[in-house]
Amino acid sequence: MDPITAGMVGTAVLLLAIFFLRIPVGFAMGIIGFVGFAYVLNWQAATGMLGTELWDVFSNYGLTVIPLFILMGQICFYSGVNERLYRSAYAWMGEVRGGLAMTTILACAGFSAICGSNSATAATMSTVALPEMKKFKYSPVLSTGSVAAGATLGVVIPPSVVLIIIGLQTSQSIAQLFLGGMVPGILLTLLFMATIWYLCRRHPAWGPAGPKTTLADKLRSLPGSIEMVVIFLMVMGGLFLGLFTPTEAGAAGAGMALILATATGRMSLDKFRMAVNDTLKISCMIMVIILGAVIFGRFLTITRMPFEAAAWVAGLPIPPMVIILVICLIYVVGGMVMDALALLLVTIPIFFPVVTAMGYDPLWFGVLITVVTSLGAITPPVGVNMFIVASMAKNVPMTDVFKGVSYFIVAYCVCIALIMAFPQLVTFAPGLIR
Repeated sequence: MDPITAGMVGTAVLLLAIFFLRIPVGFAMGIIGFVGFAYVLNWQAATGMLGTELWDVFSNYGLTVIPLFILMGQICFYSGVNERLYRSAYAWMGEVRGGLAMTTILACAGFSAICGSNSATAATMSTVALPEMKKFKYSPVLSTGSVAAGATLGVVIPPSVVLIIIGLQTSQSIAQLFLGGMVPGILLTLLFMATIWYLCRRHPAWGPAGPKTTLADKLRSLPGSIEMVVIFLMVMGGLFLGLFTPTEAGAAGAGMALILATATGRMSLDKFRMAVNDTLKISCMIMVIILGAVIFGRFLTITRMPFEAAAWVAGLPIPPMVIILVICLIYVVGGMVMDALALLLVTIPIFFPVVTAMGYDPLWFGVLITVVTSLGAITPPVGVNMFIVASMAKNVPMTDVFKGVSYFIVAYCVCIALIMAFPQLVTFAPGLIR
């Protein structure tokens, strides 16, 4: 078969291997990419490519940014930053109808800003928020839905591991991707809170107001958010002012998180050991996925399938925005059955040339698909956040969790529509440092 057909067959086999054979995505991409490369050229060329890519990937200094940001999030998790952040947000919002659910969204947004992972945010915030909302007789539909939806902010709000991977894979500035994700992340947070406000007006019993707190109580709660604010401002401020490279920002953030946790007596040697152990596990998993994606990407490159697809799509007599909508639909459907990071690594080599050939800003597209794929974490049948929250919410039927997150999908659609209609929401902040 010709190279382009080989590329299409390889992509189809990859999807079948991931969905039906349940082969880990990193190994699936690596094996199929290697075999496909050997088929199109020869085994000697494939083994040479494999050795070169192994060295290039694992000696790449830019990849050190990944374990550093993961370590920062793990230190914050084991030192209890999420609990203190939740208590601080609750003091300000708890007395409002639906306030505990809004508090959960704000705490998820804050923790996401120093964690960068939706699954980690879902697990940690479930342990803190669900018991509190149950105590104040919140509807399980609202409580589980707000935790699952709020945790998706971990992919959008920087520092985000997904944005880092997109930057590395498309040769874009990670700092600019971080800045580009800030406004959509804030916008999505506000839309989630507006959703809760609407639901509690329509169903007052879903989110009864908590006890009132005095101004003095509110002010006394502020120290609980100081660590998050200090770390976030140092990381993002350093990037914005050009004081740090992304790797240096990750190191500074992890170092500051460790200093604050140790100074406050909340980081024991055992907790630090667990944070490092979890960081190693997550980082190794991501590195294997990246290596597999690079090998599969080399296979697609020699088949010229992405470039031929880009040329074909660019010549279609339909508006470019329709093509973007179709791509977004593919990401939504793919996100239902596949992890966001894996989905992006598989599809970016195919869709990125198409989008750039149509003249769209690659920074805007990177942030857009990050938001779109994060929707998959709360979309059936394999919305990972829903299953994490359901496992933490004892005696809550899965149907209630599904029902709860369905209301927040509307907020996601509004956010995506605004990003597509007003690209400046993404490009304004990065434009300040270009």
